[in-house]
Amino acid sequence: MTGTFAAYDGTKLAYHAQGSGLPLICLPGGMQASAYLGDLGGLTGHRQVITLDLRGTGDSATPEDPGTYRCDRLVDDVEALREHLGLDRFDLLGHSGGANLANLYAARHPDRIARLLLPTPSTFAVGLPPSGDDRRASVLRRRTEPWFDQAYAAFETIAAGEATAEHWAAIAPFSYGRWDDAARAHHALEATQRNMEAMAVYGSEGAFDPDATRAALRTLRAPVLLLAGEVDPGAPPAAVRNFAALFPDATYVEQAGAAHYPWLDDPARFVAAVSDFLL
Repeated sequence: MTGTFAAYDGTKLAYHAQGSGLPLICLPGGMQASAYLGDLGGLTGHRQVITLDLRGTGDSATPEDPGTYRCDRLVDDVEALREHLGLDRFDLLGHSGGANLANLYAARHPDRIARLLLPTPSTFAVGLPPSGDDRRASVLRRRTEPWFDQAYAAFETIAAGEATAEHWAAIAPFSYGRWDDAARAHHALEATQRNMEAMAVYGSEGAFDPDATRAALRTLRAPVLLLAGEVDPGAPPAAVRNFAALFPDATYVEQAGAAHYPWLDDPARFVAAVSDFLL
């Protein structure tokens, strides 16, 4: 089911509901249409999964003011969805860059959060970026893969600050636990699903106040799940463990063999970890 609602500025936003049970609102990363989340590996068998198309992506309209793509301003869109659905408190999931938005929402509206789930999360909103060594440790675990040499050369070029679009494309295999046909197809859709203008604004100046956000999250009463992929350079395990230490009630899970999309790498293991937390 696809539904629509009006944001605070009148922009028409869309969400997609799959499955049944208690709702779990899911925020995508990278200013990308929420379609890439799919059914989160079959999580729809346990909960009603509600994925939000952020403004300017998927089935949501493009706003008149592109400045509203900034992450802190998107918090009001999440709140408008909550009001539209008539929820008092709810479970919120933020994947990758969507974790920044989920954390800003939790910091601003802590009493609305029943549980917070952060699979392979970005940490920029809390000012705890992964180190280069942590990212390198993750990619070096893949050294036996047939595509490794080319991807690793591109990784080092990016780390040296000399990246081109070709280098970013070459490291795509590191984002998947298996670089198979399914992973290639999933990655190929990214170019058609992502709003590059919105992505440039999302984390722009003023979007984040890490000190204030960390202080707010340290008092969050809701349970929090942080799930890292064992071989994910985007959110390496060491960085996610460090992030988990911010919260008073955090559960850390490391999914073996998984990278940035753990529900694709091992759906059963991902769903088990999330559904156990949601019980």
